[in-house]
Amino acid sequence: MADALCKEGVKKFAAHFGGDKPADIAAFAPGRVNLIGEHTDYNDGFVFPMATEYGTVIVGLRNDTGKCSVMTCADVGDEPNVAEFDAPRDDKPLEPGDPKWANYVKGVISEFDGGKGIVPGFSAAIVSNVPLGGGLSSSASLEVATLYFVQQLCPDEEEKSDTDKALLCQQAEHKFAGVKCGVMDQFISVMGKAGHGLLLDCRPPYGPRLIVLDNPDLVFLICDTKVRHELASSEYNKRRETCTAAAEKMGKSSLRDASIHDLEMKKSVLSSDQYRRARHVITEGNRVIVSIQSIQVKDYKKFGQLMKQSHTSLRDDYEVSCAELDRVVELALEIQGVYGSRMTGGGFGGCTVTLVEKSFLERTIDRVRSGYPKAEFYVSSPGDGAKVVDLTKLEE
Repeated sequence: MADALCKEGVKKFAAHFGGDKPADIAAFAPGRVNLIGEHTDYNDGFVFPMATEYGTVIVGLRNDTGKCSVMTCADVGDEPNVAEFDAPRDDKPLEPGDPKWANYVKGVISEFDGGKGIVPGFSAAIVSNVPLGGGLSSSASLEVATLYFVQQLCPDEEEKSDTDKALLCQQAEHKFAGVKCGVMDQFISVMGKAGHGLLLDCRPPYGPRLIVLDNPDLVFLICDTKVRHELASSEYNKRRETCTAAAEKMGKSSLRDASIHDLEMKKSVLSSDQYRRARHVITEGNRVIVSIQSIQVKDYKKFGQLMKQSHTSLRDDYEVSCAELDRVVELALEIQGVYGSRMTGGGFGGCTVTLVEKSFLERTIDRVRSGYPKAEFYVSSPGDGAKVVDLTKLEE
């Protein structure tokens, strides 16, 4: 998958920038699907994502202009698909601006540069097959690919640890995109491994742990509803603020430290929203732990049940689902070979993830499509994390 994207990127680069100097640097970073543990990451909780086999590549080269010129092949709506800005200098740091998609690139460059003026000018093309805004972490995929690309522009800089790479990209999104995301998306894009999910404790020092997830008879079906509700970003930040307020009223540093007993004892001092949001976060954290235990003993049907419980909680307590997501989940669960299905990602549209026996995959797709015709489907097993791609070794 990465090689095919890189080949496309090389062609797009040549078409846009001219063929005199072909691209000689490339990096790939995957998207992710969160299997369980939704809206727990920014509450210091546990999450269990896997890297998908879909991702983002950046191909390009260093130039001598002192400017960074970046083009994307993604559908960015009304925004231009080309961005040009000065390479950072110690007296002129990068700042967010338009087009908005370029802020993810600029944020990573700024965090990597650290005000030292070490990142040179470059030209680059971005190609991705991660659906934008679908809850499959197209943003973290772009950030991490950018980091692995920029590292090659600055070979004398010391190699960062996987944790530092993930945290750098998270800070880029906070500061330049204005989204106060947790650390899950960046960690799994950096650390993903084929045949594994990643159990991540989102409280420092994080302790990421790879969990074998390689049943050959099962596959994850991702369904994109093609719905993108505009309130997603504002509502995401509102949920985070509500969780922080609930934790403070409960006398906890975060909801990670609260139990259901604690929640019930403090119910009288919490607003209805605070109570229900906290109940989701606490029970979802418990579901992650039980899911890992179930997977380790190969009880995937139990894991599927926990996925279904997660969706109900996200729909009713956290209120981040929508009619389209609920419909797709209901349709998938009608099929005998489906173990579990849930919305994945921030919510308010986007994607669902379904654990299904391979022998029932086509039947599941047909059933969902018959009841929700505009769905798009992606089938993936757990994939590898980010990597540098050697363009000289790509097969013709």
